Amino acid sequence: MSDVPMQTKPPAAPVAGHEPARATPQDLDRILHAWQSRFTGGRSPSTLALAFMDWAAHAVDAPFTTAALGQSALKQWQRLAATMAGGETSIAAKPEDHRFSDPAWQKPPYNLLVQSVLLGEEWWDQSVHAPRGVSPPNAKMVAFTTRQFLDLISPSNIPWLNPEVIAATRTSHGQNLLNGLENLMRDKAAPQARGAAKGFKLGENLAATPGKVVFRNALMELIQYSPKTETTSAEPVLIVPAWIMKYYILDLSANNSMIGWLVAQGRTVFCISWRNPGADMRDTSLDDYRTQGIMAAVDEVQKICGKVKIHATGYCLGGTLLSIAAAAMARDGDNRLASLSLFAAQTDFTEAGELQLFITEDQLSFLQDIMQTQGYLDSAQMGGAFQMLQSNDLLWSHAIRCYMLGEQDVPFDLMAWDADGTRLPARMHIEYLRHMFLNNDLAEGRFDVGGKPLVLSDIKLPVFVVGTERDHIAPWHSVFKLHFLNPGNITFVLTSGGHNAGIVSEPGHAHRHFRLRLRPAGARTPGPDEWQLQTAPQEGSWWVEWNAWLGAHSTKSITPPRMGTAICDAPGTYVLEA
Repeated sequence: MSDVPMQTKPPAAPVAGHEPARATPQDLDRILHAWQSRFTGGRSPSTLALAFMDWAAHAVDAPFTTAALGQSALKQWQRLAATMAGGETSIAAKPEDHRFSDPAWQKPPYNLLVQSVLLGEEWWDQSVHAPRGVSPPNAKMVAFTTRQFLDLISPSNIPWLNPEVIAATRTSHGQNLLNGLENLMRDKAAPQARGAAKGFKLGENLAATPGKVVFRNALMELIQYSPKTETTSAEPVLIVPAWIMKYYILDLSANNSMIGWLVAQGRTVFCISWRNPGADMRDTSLDDYRTQGIMAAVDEVQKICGKVKIHATGYCLGGTLLSIAAAAMARDGDNRLASLSLFAAQTDFTEAGELQLFITEDQLSFLQDIMQTQGYLDSAQMGGAFQMLQSNDLLWSHAIRCYMLGEQDVPFDLMAWDADGTRLPARMHIEYLRHMFLNNDLAEGRFDVGGKPLVLSDIKLPVFVVGTERDHIAPWHSVFKLHFLNPGNITFVLTSGGHNAGIVSEPGHAHRHFRLRLRPAGARTPGPDEWQLQTAPQEGSWWVEWNAWLGAHSTKSITPPRMGTAICDAPGTYVLEA
């Protein structure tokens, strides 16, 4: 080796006008918040801290109320002692709480463990609601977070305290735990594939209704479905799904595809398939989804079908956007719609459920910092929030079944769809959360389209609205509020099931029911609870009633319109983007 010193190239002198950009304090804060989000599930730590400080300050300033909680705790201990002495149950789990439904939990000593847990949770619920004067959003956040912690430490989640896990371990000589570890390692290696059902493939047994992609732009593909009947209704149906999910929730298997069923009823059906955005779409706005999505689709449908009016149908976030588009069209004198159908779609967000706990100014600022670094919000970040809303059903029950009992999920179509995640563009997502959830601009007449505000009362179309009884994303009381924003002809349906299963409720599906009632234009609107009491349930699928309603607002039957110029076969290419 040579003993001549190694020559190094001197650093180049900075070029005038091209000095390296220095990180600003805001850039550093953004990096910090993105790092914090890995440990907080995307929630702002300051939001939670401020909520607990509000609660604690009022608890300290109400010493007598706080002291009374000690007496309440003593009574709970007395109830537990009575249970231990007499063997009688002093408190029962709520109907929706399935943690302790296995018979083994009702036998000693597990029954005493269950009683102590339920009594303790009841006391904590009293405690977090005890101090007066706490800001309602902060009080709800404290209660929600406390419940999440209690769910986490529930004995059902602890293997050596769960009699089901103990029995399975004894019977299988520990094989259930080995199987559970294998399941956990698989899910950690490919979190997006968790629950992905083998044996399902798009275009074959999912999203398999025959059709063609007849239009494509940078944001969506428009699918036209092939007719199955000799005649069809003159007015086509245009479906606007949410871009927080892939469209084929409405075109699952052959037996429960809403799209396939509509086509079989003699409807000409078009459906938007949204692109799964990447970082290059970070600046896509909410209004871009209206113009390049809904309005572009309306234009194309009329190019294919002629100057006929359209039955516009929106699901979830797609329904919210469709209501915006319909109001803008009404304001501007665009009368191309024949009717408006909204499934689990909110227009007033004052009662949007526990999802609102994640929507504060502080939280939006934190979320914006996260998305600034990646350009979008991915499905894992969204899914965590939804799982926390029903943690026992969506999170812990899965963990117990798969990781402690070592069981495999039974594949089915809705599971395959649920595992097929989507992303949300940064700008659009912040605009949606700020204008809808945080400020409620749409309901209060402050939402601008084309530089002018719009109001939902401008919509003069017949409207068909569906809410679901167990919806934790779009609570039906919130969906019902369209009655108070539009005085027109509204048919409201309250159906059994949740946000997805309540909508995918095909004819012949057992144990399904719904309530249906028309509010004529200008008539009195009862409150949602009054409406429910006054409206008798009907067995069966609301799809049949919706199809009849579409027929009542259609004109005539015609020979099926021509198919548009095919770009490719359904389900298209955008739906395949991971």
